[in-house]
Amino acid sequence: MNWSFDSLGRVCPAAPIKRVDTRPEEDVWLLNLDQVESQSGNILSKMRAPYSEAGNSTHWFDERHVLYSKLRPYLNKVVLPDEQGLATTELVPLLPDPKRLNRKYLVYYLRSNQFVNWVNTQVAGAKMPRVSMKVFWEHEIPLPPLPEQKRITAILDKADAIRRKRQQSIQLADDFLRAVFLDMFGDPVTNPKGWEDGTIRDLVTEAKYGSSQKAHVTDGQFPILRMGNITYEGGWNFTDLKHVDLSEKDQPKYLLKKRDLVFNRTNSKELVGKTAVFESDDEMAIAGYLIRVRTNDIGNPYYISAYLNSDHGKRTLQGMCKSIVGMANINAQELQNIQILLPPKTLQDDYEKLVVAVRKRVFKMNMFSNDSAELFSSLSQKAFAGKL
Repeated sequence: MNWSFDSLGRVCPAAPIKRVDTRPEEDVWLLNLDQVESQSGNILSKMRAPYSEAGNSTHWFDERHVLYSKLRPYLNKVVLPDEQGLATTELVPLLPDPKRLNRKYLVYYLRSNQFVNWVNTQVAGAKMPRVSMKVFWEHEIPLPPLPEQKRITAILDKADAIRRKRQQSIQLADDFLRAVFLDMFGDPVTNPKGWEDGTIRDLVTEAKYGSSQKAHVTDGQFPILRMGNITYEGGWNFTDLKHVDLSEKDQPKYLLKKRDLVFNRTNSKELVGKTAVFESDDEMAIAGYLIRVRTNDIGNPYYISAYLNSDHGKRTLQGMCKSIVGMANINAQELQNIQILLPPKTLQDDYEKLVVAVRKRVFKMNMFSNDSAELFSSLSQKAFAGKL
């Protein structure tokens, strides 16, 4: 392999657009981390709002840029924008030199397992871990000639297309469950079915904070779930687990039971409020940034989770945090005070049965999806080692 190498800082420096003439009332694309899908970098939804609502922690970008997430655990969220917009400062605006670096080649490289694994070792910070950008800019990227970069990109495009088709099948299942939720319970705003109004407090017996005990990479009796282990969509990502030891006295306080609801109380404003139902038989603890919620005899965790992950639920959570800068927090009392409709328990239980059945099918689809992901990962590794 007779390829050259150069630092990311030289071939794709951070270069946001300096100035854009925009009227305060003009709608612009506002891009936050929660709108970006992991792995693929797809935009889940384009949010547009008046420029006056953008805030100060943003920067301009356009279709020449590549946007890179410096926040762990979202280091593989790399965006290839197709138009001008305003991004959160957690997305670094890289501007590739078109004479030396193909944009899409850069995207595939930054998403590659070998780069993500390396950059994870460069993360610093306790509350909101971020990449050390000084080290990031010094990292040297392999630079084959541009025609070779385009050839590699074309091969990875084909493998990625197979992977995405599998992922789209899984996404359709999530869309189906959201549609079923609205069909069974109605719009939470208009309440067309006339359910009784209440709060989450009416449906739960407890809402307890997790452990503040220091976690370790390998040492410890129990895996401990942290805020990055809950996905924005309401699922689980059990990679990057750490471990803790818990005394017999503390185990009932911090260990999860199957069907516990887990709520991410502290995160960035865009990500606070992530919610999922714990479905594993394994014993796992929760960290202090999470809340463990257990339901009473008129509440169902799957119903509450689906509500908090619905569009209306997400807007409610965002509204609770809109005046906060930096780390946002929704405490256990505020969580329980969130307004929610109180449909019959039997209907909530029927929804749970449907969710469990659909997720069993999704699990089978995931097995095929993993095969296509492994194929893509293998091709990516060979590509950037000059072996394709």
